[in-house]
Amino acid sequence: MLIKFVEIRNFRKLKACRIDFSERETVFVGANNSGKTSAMDALILFLKEKAKISTKDFTLSNWKGINQIGKDWINISKDEQPILTIDNWQNFLPQLDVWLKVSSNEIHYINDLIPTLDWDGSELGVRLRFEPKNIESLYKDFIDSYNSAKTVSILAQNGDAKKNSLNLWPKTLWDFLERRLQGHFTVQAYLLDAKKIQNPIGGIAQPQELAPLTLPILNDPFKGLIKIDIINAQRGFSDPNSDGEEKPRNSGNLSVQLREYYTKHLNPYDQPNAADLEALQAMEDAKVSFDEKLSNSFDASLRELEGLNYPGFGGNPSIKIASKISAIDGLNHASAVQFELFKSEEGIIDYPLSLPEKYNGLGYQNLISMVFKLIRFRDEWMQVGKIHVQMSEEEESIEFQPLHLVLVEEPEAHLHAQVQQVFIKKAYDVLRKNDLLSKYKHFQTQLVVSTHSNHIAHEIQFTSLRYFKRRNAIKNDVPTSTVVNLSETFGTESDTTKFAKRYLKSTHCDLFFADAVILVEGPVERMLIPHFIKHFHTELSTCYIALLEIGGSHSHTLRPLLQELGITTLIITDIDSIDPDNKNSAVLPVKNKKYTSGNTTLNSWLPGRALIDDLLNSANNSLKESSEYPFRVAYQCPIQAKLENDKEMVEIFPYTFEIALAFRNVELFKKLKGKGLLRKISDAVNLPKVDEANEAMFQALKNGKKAEFALELLFLQDPESLKVPIYIEEGLNWLFKVLNNNSSR
Repeated sequence: MLIKFVEIRNFRKLKACRIDFSERETVFVGANNSGKTSAMDALILFLKEKAKISTKDFTLSNWKGINQIGKDWINISKDEQPILTIDNWQNFLPQLDVWLKVSSNEIHYINDLIPTLDWDGSELGVRLRFEPKNIESLYKDFIDSYNSAKTVSILAQNGDAKKNSLNLWPKTLWDFLERRLQGHFTVQAYLLDAKKIQNPIGGIAQPQELAPLTLPILNDPFKGLIKIDIINAQRGFSDPNSDGEEKPRNSGNLSVQLREYYTKHLNPYDQPNAADLEALQAMEDAKVSFDEKLSNSFDASLRELEGLNYPGFGGNPSIKIASKISAIDGLNHASAVQFELFKSEEGIIDYPLSLPEKYNGLGYQNLISMVFKLIRFRDEWMQVGKIHVQMSEEEESIEFQPLHLVLVEEPEAHLHAQVQQVFIKKAYDVLRKNDLLSKYKHFQTQLVVSTHSNHIAHEIQFTSLRYFKRRNAIKNDVPTSTVVNLSETFGTESDTTKFAKRYLKSTHCDLFFADAVILVEGPVERMLIPHFIKHFHTELSTCYIALLEIGGSHSHTLRPLLQELGITTLIITDIDSIDPDNKNSAVLPVKNKKYTSGNTTLNSWLPGRALIDDLLNSANNSLKESSEYPFRVAYQCPIQAKLENDKEMVEIFPYTFEIALAFRNVELFKKLKGKGLLRKISDAVNLPKVDEANEAMFQALKNGKKAEFALELLFLQDPESLKVPIYIEEGLNWLFKVLNNNSSR
């Protein structure tokens, strides 16, 4: 049994989205405020912590419709009857649809979930919906409270016009439910029909509507089916050195977890068996020996107390000291867990050297704590050791649940980069390390992780990633999110897909968490553009922008992925002019020569033109932007320049970024005394004519080392004094405009 997918509706910014689950790990990725946490909370609240759902978990824009229901109730005339059916509420209620994939040998688990007698073995669906328990009772309670507040408000005014603004609780139905939600709402479960499953449209899920008068399931539909365990983002993994008075519940210190594990799985006092007898006898011997020692030590003092004629028991009672030895007490101290640094070896040291847990790095402690929690989850599921002793009769009657669902929120919290990678590589294997799980394949485990760590995304198969894509608000609605199943994006074996996977594996996957991405041509742009943003486009510094170095001949290979993600993208590339009549040799861009661009991105993507004349035509600037996606390309544009012997401004067409940068900063480059390529470009701008300088720089770039050029430029010159090439400035201005519009709606 596996969860195939879930559909979330009306929960925070997840208005209607589908999340496909992989058979092993499913990892939620996306930019800040894209809905990852909302999705995890929806799973946690609906599946395990139903009593914690609050008014803040409703999609914010839905309260307008709910308040309208309240207004209709308030304004109803005495002769009318209020509408007290669930129909008016359905489009506003938070819900989670869970679709299960069940094997033929697991039918006995799901008898209560089979929707019809003609069920064909397809997916089984259950809807968990947070809804009014009794709408008539809700109506009566709200109207009574509203009318009472209205009466009190009128009496309080006493004809004073200044008090007309007095509003007592409840002002609206939302205001009423802020205080009374749990009293009037509950989570109900309903069976769904697999024949009515619809695929998302434009990324928006299409959950089926329930038929009128559909009755809920009486019992918990997943009881005995799914064991759910959670590691929250706020795990309470405390620093042992902290002096804070408030200790988190279920502290993450390994010693605490070991004590909990011992109590549940190993305690020899819980229905001891033959294997426990040796340990119990050792503790009893220790108790007898210790009692004898205590009795001898306190003998004189106790005889003195006995002479006080202690009342209450008749005569003079004797005092006896008896110790109580419990194995758990041996773990109940701050140094129960030690990290051994040097083992005792003959000729090296006489005794082992170790340090208590508190002296180890917090990040390493948290890794150990998290992995141990996974071990504990697994062993509780498989009822390892003595845990069955502590079960109630009802729990003991339940078979092993066929599915173990483990939800982990942001494991990167307090984990260093390398440790994050270790955790995600090992987590699923830890959850499966049990002989029963190897023997009985119908016991399944699904791990769901939400993260904002590119290190974690880097270590996981891209087909396991689910990208949360932000959608801008439309009219009076709120921003929402949809989910992209990257197993569909990366599931093909085309050359483009293979390249995208290999390229992203060579980077740190910032793309999946960024507000925007800038694709740059080479190392010079990669090094200098962050400086341009910092000094000249400071408003972009507050955004998370991924900078990927991928030349113009390869940028287009990321196009399918970028379109799928819908992420704002600026492509900064070179015009790369060539002469098709001369073996496609590189030439300076010139109009009216029938030169073309060798840049595949410009030819096949944006602006989708090959002729240099078309690319340099300012009338075609609108073609630099995509009409469907938030994409724009920036490449060298015509510029006006003048050197010593030029009588007037000369229009030239730079071939690369370096030439455009030099002509944008002529006076500065004239004074630079660098080496290599920087020296050659500096010499070029000191030539008397623009055309000569342009040609000299073009020739220098054929064998010049561009990375060294950028490094030396940063060493010799403060980036704050470098003016941004015009075509890049235009691109960065566009990027800010798009991001600013997105954030303001």
